[in-house]
Amino acid sequence: MNKITGEYQRLASWKNSEDPSPGPFIDTIDPSGLNQFLLQWKGIQTYWSSGVWNGHAYSALPGMDQSPYFVNNFTDNNEKKQCTLTFNMKDAYTRGVLDPSGQAKQWLWTNDSQTWTLIWSQPLDPCDVYSICGTFGICDRNSKIFCSCPSGFEPVSFTEWNLNDWSSGCKRKTRLPCSKNDNSTNRGKEGFLPMSFKKIPTGSQPLEVGSAEECRVACLRSCSCTAYYYGHQCLIWNGDVRNLQENSNALSLYIRLAVSDIPSTGKKKSTRVLIIGLCSGLAAALCITMALFLWIFLRKTQDRGMVSIESILVQFKYSDLRQMTKNFSEMLGQGGFGSVFKGALPNLTAIAVKQLRSIMRQEKDFQTEVITLGRIQHINLIRLIGFCCEGTKRLLVYDYMPNGSLDRHLFNRNDVVLDWKTRYQIIIGVAKGLEYLHEKCRDCIIHCDVKPENILLDSDFCPKVSDFGMAKLIHRDFSRVLTSTKGTFGYLAPEWISGQPITPKADVYSYGMMLFEVISGKRNNDQSQSTNNKYFPVWAAAKLTEGNTLSLLDENLAHDANMEELTRACKVACWCIQENEAHRPSMGVVVLMLEGVMAVNLAPIPSFLVQLIEGQGSHTLSG
Repeated sequence: MNKITGEYQRLASWKNSEDPSPGPFIDTIDPSGLNQFLLQWKGIQTYWSSGVWNGHAYSALPGMDQSPYFVNNFTDNNEKKQCTLTFNMKDAYTRGVLDPSGQAKQWLWTNDSQTWTLIWSQPLDPCDVYSICGTFGICDRNSKIFCSCPSGFEPVSFTEWNLNDWSSGCKRKTRLPCSKNDNSTNRGKEGFLPMSFKKIPTGSQPLEVGSAEECRVACLRSCSCTAYYYGHQCLIWNGDVRNLQENSNALSLYIRLAVSDIPSTGKKKSTRVLIIGLCSGLAAALCITMALFLWIFLRKTQDRGMVSIESILVQFKYSDLRQMTKNFSEMLGQGGFGSVFKGALPNLTAIAVKQLRSIMRQEKDFQTEVITLGRIQHINLIRLIGFCCEGTKRLLVYDYMPNGSLDRHLFNRNDVVLDWKTRYQIIIGVAKGLEYLHEKCRDCIIHCDVKPENILLDSDFCPKVSDFGMAKLIHRDFSRVLTSTKGTFGYLAPEWISGQPITPKADVYSYGMMLFEVISGKRNNDQSQSTNNKYFPVWAAAKLTEGNTLSLLDENLAHDANMEELTRACKVACWCIQENEAHRPSMGVVVLMLEGVMAVNLAPIPSFLVQLIEGQGSHTLSG
C-alpha cells in the first residue's frame, strides 16, 4: 500500500517533452480559498476544476470515493491545506503529472506489467485546455496531432511544434498591410478567410451593426480587428484569437488575411493557368496511355484477379469473389453494416466476405482507409485479407472463423455451451484486442459497436474482435446504423444518447455490458430474461454486494466456475458501465484487473440505470 502525504505545491507543466522549463499550464489549489483544485493557463484563465471537497470526494468528480485504485483525503486546518493519497496495491507505483498539453494525468506502474498505464486524465477532451494551440491555432481532438494552422498561417516556431509544443501558436504568412494612418488604401489588399467552427472562440466583443456586410466593413476599417462573426449580432476580435475548433458547421468565423494568402475560388483564370492546364492535360494523356498498356500486361499475369496492395492486402475483382462464394449462396450472418458470406480462395483456404452497404466514400478514400485497417495486426483482432472496390460495390475479405460469433454460443442453446475457462479466455482476449485498438495503434481506433455478434471465435475459441474501423468507412450513415441495431439499453454508453463527445470509454461501457452477458448467458436488453422484473446489470450489481456472486453465473454451467475469476469479472463489469466515463477504467487497466495484477473494489450501481428501471430501489455498492 503506497501512501503519499504532504502539502500541495503548485504544479507547472514542462514547456515540452524535451524542455523542463515551466510551461503555461499550472495545477493549483483555488487561491480564492475554496478547497478545490484548478487547472489554469498562465495562472489567469481556469479551464478545469475538481469541484469543492465535501468530506468524501470533490463535487465535480462524484464516485471518486469508490475508486478501485486509491483513497483520497483533503484536510484544511486553517493553517495549511493538505491532501493524502493512499494507493491500494502492492508492488505498484503511481505518478501524477501535468502534461505539456495541459491535461492532468495519473499513471500506474506494476512490477508484473513493467509498463506505465494511464488510469485517469482531465479534462477528457484535450481541446478543452485553454489555448492549447496558441494564437490562431486550430484544435482537433480526432487528429493524432491536435493542433494545426489555418490556411494562410504557419507555426510561429516549427521547432517547438515538432516537439508537440503548440503554445506559441500560428502567425500569418504575410503581414497585414493595414496602416492606422490610412485605412482606405489597404482595403483591396486584405480580406477574410471563412472557417466553419465548433463553438465561438473566447475574447470577442459585440458591435452594434445591422447586417453581416456592415460587420465585415467595420472589422476591415479597424486595424486591430483580426476576425469577425455575424449571427444574431456582430462579434469582433481585436488581437489574438484563441481556442479555435474547426467543424462542419453552417456558421463561419472570418479571419483577417492578406488577399494573397486567401485560397483562390477558381473564378479567375490567367493565360499562364491555361498554358499550364494544356501541358498538364498532354502529360496526363501520355500517362493514361502508358497506364493502359501496363494494365493490359498485368491483366494477363494476374492470378484470378488478385492484386497485392503494398504487400498487405489483396484487391479482388467482384466477379472472382462472386465465384469464390458460389454467387454469395452461403450466408454466415448479417448486421447493420452488411451481410457476410462464406467462400474459398483458389487454394481452398476458407474466407468470409462482407458485402458493405451505406458506404459514402470515393474509391481512393475507401482504399486508403482499408489499407490502414489492413496494417492492424493482433491475435485478438480479425485479420483483413483483402477488399473489392468496383463502382458502387464495396466488399471486405477476412479470415474465416469456424466457430462463428460469440452470441451463437451464449444465446443459442443448440450450439456448444462454453465452459467457464473458455469464457474467461474470451473475456481477457477481447479486452486485449480493444486495448490494442485504443492504446497501441498508431492512431486510436474507437470500435463504437462492441457486442457478442462482433466477437468471432477461431477453431480454438480464441476471440477475434471484428468490425473495428467501420466508423470511418460508414461515415455519416454510421450513427443511423448503430442506433437501429440496439435495444432499449443495449450496449450504447450514455454519451451516445446525450450527444457528448465519444471517446474510447464508450467502448469500455459496451464491453462491460457484454461482460455481463458472457457471465450470465442472458441478453441484457431482453426483458423476457430479466430477473424478478429487474434489469439484469442492476440486479447483478445488487447480488454482487450481497456476496451472492454464484447466482450471476449461467445456469448451464451448473456452478462450475473459478469463483475468484467470476467475482473479479463481475466487479470489472460494474466499473465499466459507470455513467461518468471518467470513472470507467481504460481497457489497459481492465486487462490488469482481469489478470489479477491490479486489485478491484466494488463499484456503485450507475444511478442512470436505476432511474430508468421502474420499481428499482436505490442500491449502492460500497467498497
